[in-house]
Amino acid sequence: MFIENEISFEAISTLFSNADNEGRDYLYEYEVYNLLANSGAETPPASILLPRGARFSDEELTSLPGDKAVLKIVSPTIIHKTEVGGVRIVKKEPAKIRSAVRAMMYEVPENYAAYIERNPEHGPEEYKGLHGEALVKAISRDLKGVLQVQFMPPDSDSFGNELIVGLRRTREFGTVISAGLGGTDTELYAERFRKGQAIVAASVDMVDGHSFFQLFKNTISYKKLAGLTRGQRRIVTDEQLIECFDSFIEMGKYFSPSNKDSGFVIDELEINPFAFTEYLMVPLDGMCRFSRTGQKPQGRPVKKIHNLLHPKKIGIIGVSSTRRNFGRIILDNVIAAGYAKEDVVIIRDGCEEVEGVRCIPDLDALQEQLDLFVVAIAAQHVPDLVDQIIELDATKSVMLIPGGMGETEESKERAEQIIARINKKHAEEDGGPVFIGANCMGVISRPGGYDTWFIPDEKLPKDRNSKYQRSALISQSGAFMVFRTSQCPELDPAYMISMGNQTDLTLGDMVHYFKDSPEVDVIAVYAEGFNDLDGLEFCRAVRQAIMNGKEVVFYKAGRTPEGKTATSGHTASLAGDYMVCESCVQQAGAIVARTFQEFQDLFMLAEKLNGKRICGDRLAAVSGAGFEAVGMADSIQSDDYDIELAKFSAESVEKIDNILEKNRLKSLVTIQNPLDLTPGSNDRTHTAMAEILVNDPAVDSIVIGLDPLSPSMHTLAEPTIPAFSMDDENAIGNLLIDIVQNSDKPILAVVDGGRLYDPLRDKLLANGVPVFPVCDRAVAAIALYSKARMRAEGIQLTSGCD
Repeated sequence: MFIENEISFEAISTLFSNADNEGRDYLYEYEVYNLLANSGAETPPASILLPRGARFSDEELTSLPGDKAVLKIVSPTIIHKTEVGGVRIVKKEPAKIRSAVRAMMYEVPENYAAYIERNPEHGPEEYKGLHGEALVKAISRDLKGVLQVQFMPPDSDSFGNELIVGLRRTREFGTVISAGLGGTDTELYAERFRKGQAIVAASVDMVDGHSFFQLFKNTISYKKLAGLTRGQRRIVTDEQLIECFDSFIEMGKYFSPSNKDSGFVIDELEINPFAFTEYLMVPLDGMCRFSRTGQKPQGRPVKKIHNLLHPKKIGIIGVSSTRRNFGRIILDNVIAAGYAKEDVVIIRDGCEEVEGVRCIPDLDALQEQLDLFVVAIAAQHVPDLVDQIIELDATKSVMLIPGGMGETEESKERAEQIIARINKKHAEEDGGPVFIGANCMGVISRPGGYDTWFIPDEKLPKDRNSKYQRSALISQSGAFMVFRTSQCPELDPAYMISMGNQTDLTLGDMVHYFKDSPEVDVIAVYAEGFNDLDGLEFCRAVRQAIMNGKEVVFYKAGRTPEGKTATSGHTASLAGDYMVCESCVQQAGAIVARTFQEFQDLFMLAEKLNGKRICGDRLAAVSGAGFEAVGMADSIQSDDYDIELAKFSAESVEKIDNILEKNRLKSLVTIQNPLDLTPGSNDRTHTAMAEILVNDPAVDSIVIGLDPLSPSMHTLAEPTIPAFSMDDENAIGNLLIDIVQNSDKPILAVVDGGRLYDPLRDKLLANGVPVFPVCDRAVAAIALYSKARMRAEGIQLTSGCD
């Protein structure tokens, strides 16, 4: 493994400092090679700079090893040199070198100017508005000379034998490392190949060289470099790759936005490509941009989230005494949730009480500090109110319901004004109150005994006396939570929290709180965007939650350019690079959903299976319908997951055979996986198979179709024919519930039928049985869930060993 002290951070800092003193925020290519030489990983090729206008002796021009010379234009603006004739290979003869250098100094500016004229959107800012001869002269003026580099012929010119490795500073996740197929077509590879096949990426804070190498092993690039494809031979060792990745990761951690002591931040460092010569990794081209470290973001007194979620005193402003405005609905829901009226106060002048709740004229009239203050007034009045809240130290937490604070260009100034005032208070010793919102739907805290959603119970009935789940749903979109709650009341989390615009409290803050919460085992998050560096903080919180034995389910909106635009308009989010986000959050240990439906399914599985053991990904599939058995088999693989059909043990096969014989089904059923029992199988036959497979050591999880429409099954509530009653002691629901409650293996039920079978679904869900309406959703969900649980257990084991 790579040893950190082999990197000379001091020497690299000197490179940045020298360039910074010259007014540059980039390194020239020869300086990038110098950086690599001090990185402790690969030794770059020898090189000499031929400055513009300088004269060199024949001996100097032929001093590098080899019989050829590589010449590269040195320019602060030309990144892709090959396309404009900025790279040439010539015989290592003084005359040839001098001739090529002269030609490049004239031809490259002309070629680059022609490129910019054709593609003005790709032109550097320095050349905006320049055309023709003026543009050529500007480009020529910026040329620093030519870099002569040692020619090191690659072992192979075949496709895939070049590697790109890079660091990139991201706004949300700090420094990210990426690696994959290199060369001039890197962008095309990333676009055309399946996800994770061309390029992989991860936060440098979530991986080391070895764990990133495990990601990289899934790429086409690794398969080519390791000689795992037809006609190829290995040209680099695994140890070399791990050492290279370790070096980049350690540099990324040191020169990162999170390390304020480094002095500099690597904004972008890219080697594209590394080629390979006699088991040497040879960097053929490199670029680096950097910046000075900035100010550390202001911290928030996140311990006050406890006051927000478990308030002893609540205040509300914006309650109408005559109509059901948002404030009035919030008051109604607070009371309906069982919160004591005497612990609520309304800020409203000229009114004694509303719905039996005391009113006071203003915040000055408060007799004691509130734990939570709910603001439901028009956005234009919020800045002054925030000032008053802070000046009076009126509350420990504030819920900003109104929108119009950051979602549009017109409201950004108002939002910035509020944020600046809040952060100024946070800088003081106590830190002042924490704020959730703005544009916030509200919070439902079952342990805290209150509900501030502004949706009337008539529109969204709630069973406030139900036994809630040990889970928390955190969402930037309040509407997303409302719709999920309406569609899936069985989820019923202990906490449902609308984050809104993240004016103050962030997604990372909230996961940090719940990672230690004794009330919660599962944290589900719908994200539209992260504040600066909060993606990284979010991942750190997820990792700690996983280490504490919790599960995190995650969905990220804004995966396409159109989606990014929609999210920024909704909750003032800046949606980042989805591939980076998905990789970072997954590496932290979260279960990442690809669709809303998948998010619901995985959330439900996490709630139901949190106490079950996941020993592997060998699935047993059982059905009473042929199409369903085929559907299960067809659903075991996708671009994002795969699960294996288990091979039943000999003992299980014998027991299954005996059951089939006893029920006269042997001639109709072939013992295989998936197991199609046909519609002739009754409730006990289905559950007998489940019981056999639960005890099979070769099976890790079971998906069982209950065939509700079969005349042999008891699947109806209050049927006209008693033989169909789901309340019969031998009904599939009762039998399966008993097996699930006594098994430590995951068992998923599929009830593929219409609304007539909702009572059966509800009964199973209420008793801890995960239920799906179609088989492919069940198989996909258990595959994704199993992979994520095994990944999380690997994180726990590795960290435990550390």
